[in-house]
Amino acid sequence: MNLVVLQNWLDNASFAVLFLTMLVYWVGAAFPNLPYLAAFGTAGMAITNLSIATLLGARWIEAGYFPLSNLYESLFFLTWGITTVHLIAENSSRSRLVGVATAPVAMAIVAFATLTLPSQMQMSEPLVPALKSNWLMMHVSVMMLSYAALMVGSLLAIAFLIVTRGQNIQLQGSSVGNGGYRTNGYRLHKATELVSESPAPPVENNGFARFESSSNGNGNGNTAVLGLVTTTPIANPKSQIENSQPLSPQRLSLAETLDNISYRIIGLGFPLLTIGIIAGGVWANEAWGSYWSWDPKETWALITWLVFAAYLHARITRSWQGRRPAILAATGFVVVWVCYLGVNLLGKGLHSYGWFF
Repeated sequence: MNLVVLQNWLDNASFAVLFLTMLVYWVGAAFPNLPYLAAFGTAGMAITNLSIATLLGARWIEAGYFPLSNLYESLFFLTWGITTVHLIAENSSRSRLVGVATAPVAMAIVAFATLTLPSQMQMSEPLVPALKSNWLMMHVSVMMLSYAALMVGSLLAIAFLIVTRGQNIQLQGSSVGNGGYRTNGYRLHKATELVSESPAPPVENNGFARFESSSNGNGNGNTAVLGLVTTTPIANPKSQIENSQPLSPQRLSLAETLDNISYRIIGLGFPLLTIGIIAGGVWANEAWGSYWSWDPKETWALITWLVFAAYLHARITRSWQGRRPAILAATGFVVVWVCYLGVNLLGKGLHSYGWFF
């Protein structure tokens, strides 16, 4: 089969499978009594991942270089990374809500690459001199994988905010670290072995609805058990108990899962982003004689790094828990898109070739 025909078939097939997969995840979320739909959703993401990998491999064979030289190839590599991270996150969290958040984004990216980009931008072309380097694979691939991981982690943080309905949920002890956990005035439980039990009913305490539940932890001997505290800011403390609508134990358990897996996925993407920026600096020195030139792409890469560094710093030091770090991660989702795609709309800087202009 002609490789061009195979690529055209695979990109359209990827879009169709992702569209069906998105519907499966959404229907599964609307009707949780249909557990078998989760398997279909996972299968759809796995099929898409394999199809895109085959597409990129065909372009690699056809062009003779790693397929990351233009926007079309970059978008499909990003989708491949998102589906890969999705499968990791879904396997870790055992939650179908991961697909509810990631499938629409993956489908939108493929739709943009397949249906919106002109045909000449979808074709493989000879590399410009600046891209004829082994650093193309090292730098760009690592950066794209970091974008994929950070996007998935940010999407799960957005899902956390939706599940908690904007209430202030403090997940005590959810950050990885040694020593004690910051309690912020609330009682923190300690367990000497892993336990798993349903959250207790809400206990009214000084106008706050407190939910205390246990967590599976990270397998260490002295495991901190999560205490989930939901608060509703109301001016009148006497009416706070009457007007607050505490989340159900199921929502609290789901919020805990989303918060934990979001933190872990962002923790995976941040080192990749760091390595990608360092590799880019080395490549820039080799190609342009300077490690850093404050190019718009470089500047926004630094901004992205700072945003997620602030998120991880807040989590690791346990000064922030729950809604506030989730808002910061959600902001990071926009920043990643500006860094990846928005800067290139300007058509300026050393990174503008091979994209829009």
